[in-house]
Amino acid sequence: MNLPSIKKIDTDKLYKITFGLAIFTIVYNIIEGLVSIYFGYQDESFTLFGFGVDSFIEAISGLGIAHMVIRIRLQPDACRDNYERTALRITGVAFYILTAGLVATGMYNIYIGHKPESTFWGVVISVISIAVMWALIYWKRRMGKALNSNAILADAECTRVCVNMSIVLLAASVIYEIAKIPYIDAIGTLGLAYFSFREGRECFEKAKNNELCSCGQH
Repeated sequence: MNLPSIKKIDTDKLYKITFGLAIFTIVYNIIEGLVSIYFGYQDESFTLFGFGVDSFIEAISGLGIAHMVIRIRLQPDACRDNYERTALRITGVAFYILTAGLVATGMYNIYIGHKPESTFWGVVISVISIAVMWALIYWKRRMGKALNSNAILADAECTRVCVNMSIVLLAASVIYEIAKIPYIDAIGTLGLAYFSFREGRECFEKAKNNELCSCGQH
């Protein structure tokens, strides 16, 4: 009877951990999205509300990442398949719609001089998000190096965009909470719009080619 090699067992374990990271990312983004939208609505903080909507889009993107992990586990050198391309296009459209909504909301709030009731929860949620995203980057890098997978390493780098969006939320929330500077929440929504547009553009670019990187998660 042929027994699996130790290397094969170790590789399977690494892929299971990587797949677990993808599932965790999806679940985390759904919870983060629900909490962010709730407190964003309650506090009239459109930066936090937009951040929550972005989290749901990242959860959709995460489904493509989970599928990618399964694909490269079975066929490490295989090109991106139709499922991943479709997931990328859907995610890209969602990011573009979010970008338009954030720009329109930000400009309108500047025009009417809208200010949120509070941005306290924006501070809390963004700090947690930054910590979680950096932990995911660390573990994805470890798995990517251990498996010698450019796709997983590239996904880890894509996650940096989520950190940037969390930093925008943190900066806008802290500045407003401390100084109550007018329009800072509206400026924060425009900052999120910039990164949302970038993510949407990257999703469409990746859907057109066979590069192994997939869109990042929040």
